[in-house]
Amino acid sequence: AELAAQSLGPSSELAELIERVHLRYAGSDRSLELDWIASVEQLHERFSIAHLDRYGFELPREPVVIELVLVEACSRHAELSTPELAPGSDGPAPPRLHTQARMAGSEESTPLYRREDLSLGATLDGPAIVVDANSTTVVEPQWTARVDSTGTLVLERRVARPDRVLGGLGGELDRPDPVRLELFNNLFGAIAEQMGVALCNTAHSVNIKERLDFSCAVFDRAGHLIANAPHMPVHLGSMGASVRAVLTNRGTSVRAGDAFLVNAPYNGGTHLPDLTVISPVFLAGEPTPDFWVASRGHHADIGGITPGSMPATSTHVDEEGVLFDDFLLVEQGHIRRLHLREHLLAGAWPARDPDQNLADLEAQLAANHRGAQELARVVEHWSLARVQAYMGHVRRNAADAVSAAIRELARQSNRVGPRRFAYAMDDGSEVVVAITLDGERGRCTVDFTGTSPQRPSNFNAPRAVCQAAVLYVFRTLVDADIPLNEGCLDPIELIIPPGSMLDPNYPAAVVAGNVETSQVICDALYGALGILAAAQGTMNNITFGDSTRQYYETVCGGAGAGPGFAGCDAVHTHMTNSRLTDPEVLEERFPVVLERFEIRWGSGGPGRWRGGHGVRRVLRFLEPMELVVLANRRVVAPFGMLGGEPGALGRNWIERAEGGRVELGSTGAVRVEAGDRFVLETPGGGGWG
Repeated sequence: AELAAQSLGPSSELAELIERVHLRYAGSDRSLELDWIASVEQLHERFSIAHLDRYGFELPREPVVIELVLVEACSRHAELSTPELAPGSDGPAPPRLHTQARMAGSEESTPLYRREDLSLGATLDGPAIVVDANSTTVVEPQWTARVDSTGTLVLERRVARPDRVLGGLGGELDRPDPVRLELFNNLFGAIAEQMGVALCNTAHSVNIKERLDFSCAVFDRAGHLIANAPHMPVHLGSMGASVRAVLTNRGTSVRAGDAFLVNAPYNGGTHLPDLTVISPVFLAGEPTPDFWVASRGHHADIGGITPGSMPATSTHVDEEGVLFDDFLLVEQGHIRRLHLREHLLAGAWPARDPDQNLADLEAQLAANHRGAQELARVVEHWSLARVQAYMGHVRRNAADAVSAAIRELARQSNRVGPRRFAYAMDDGSEVVVAITLDGERGRCTVDFTGTSPQRPSNFNAPRAVCQAAVLYVFRTLVDADIPLNEGCLDPIELIIPPGSMLDPNYPAAVVAGNVETSQVICDALYGALGILAAAQGTMNNITFGDSTRQYYETVCGGAGAGPGFAGCDAVHTHMTNSRLTDPEVLEERFPVVLERFEIRWGSGGPGRWRGGHGVRRVLRFLEPMELVVLANRRVVAPFGMLGGEPGALGRNWIERAEGGRVELGSTGAVRVEAGDRFVLETPGGGGWG
């Protein structure tokens, strides 16, 4: 009625009514838009199908909410009249001139036409050039240009390009085509990036949606990491062990539509807040998966003795949250929400916000589904045999690149025997590593013998974390655009003493090992290689919250200097690659005010090339909260190299609203009241020379 009242004349009439509806599962904040139909049963059925297609699972017993109804009325006015073709205009107009042009590998005399000379229906066979006041259109050989009935110049290929027709694999099973190798390098990485975009867009928590504390990756049928997006290095280097643990445990019982949940530190996990969702990809009708995809996200809380699941004083893994070891999350397309909720709420220290856990896990499932869809598209285009062959080639290419880097390191070195380096932590423990380079074979041994035994604290790093650090460091030595994958480890013999703090036994606490000890491993490896001063050497983990709200962040600091370059200021280094939450989002979601966030000038270690400066960050609390600091480099400074000086130590304290100051060391938990300020100063990087 409103549209009819706005009629612009007798030619106006109501031509179309568009009715759409937004539906979502109760408890979810992600809706899907569908065409409206009056039958509730049919609408529900269509929504279930659309949800399964978009996210890879459905919830048949969950209520569906009509979130929004859209009705759009469209009025059609007088249409554009179709111009009549000029008589005899189907032939080409005479060209203005001929000019020499190089097309399809040869140079020849090419006709040049003015656009206004081409009447409706005119056709031109390439080679030809069409120019007007604003553009030049090149019609290549084997193409035709035609002016359609609306005056649009339409180009069509007359003959298919022979090199676009896929041939057989031939020798590519054993030896890759260099061009296709580069293509697949980027193709596999692009799939992981699309997974990350899907996860970011559908996640609920600030930790994943804003801080981007997640990772996505693609794996071959044996569970080896093939490609990842540029996400969190500590996640990516360890996810393969989680995939292989599921593969080993489940064997041939894995079915299409299944998905598994893992955070067990002793099966490829890093620490309990990092939940990994693993999905098999079946494409060829085989009884075993053709590929695997996985996404790992740091959840804001997974239980444990303190809000945020990053306790400073845990001594047993159960105190750090709820453990999932090969948990069946989705069974043939149906998510097991009831079983998941029961597991999240079980134990002495259950998860504090299971609804948020579920929302983020659904986002991870959506990311995996996107990865599976993209792999299916790639296989449809290139064939399963070629895609699997190039997964092997991509991995071997990474191994060859690392071997070349090892040879170059050996060539530049004048040191005989292993390069040994020991790096102490604030709690008195020590990471010791010896690297022996074999320049002739392009191989090396990385031996952590001598590292401190398993700690009574939570600074134990699971074996997968140590492997991730080694993978990361050696990938950075390669000056080529290759994906970080497990091929980088093939030329490396890795020795990690069982029972040490880098390969602890159950039930060792590990929450700080993932975030703190991993950083120390990286710096120790660079120190042994003699190529980089220490970075800030910590992630400066800050968690605060109560029974209903939990927040976690890692805070940037200074990077280490190297030969010919200064360290970067105020940057996340090495095993962390997350953002900090935007102040507006932080202050909207949580009862805090970010009063200061600035570079801590002078904190970088002096040297011929200066280490990067850390930062100063001040938070004022508006409500009582429990605050936890989990950090390092408050006692032992980040080292400099070749005469460069150490970076400044980190510091953190509480300024009470009623006066007084409470110093916090490397680790600590404290109750903050309304008006209290938390002041954090992060370490600087070491100088060089």
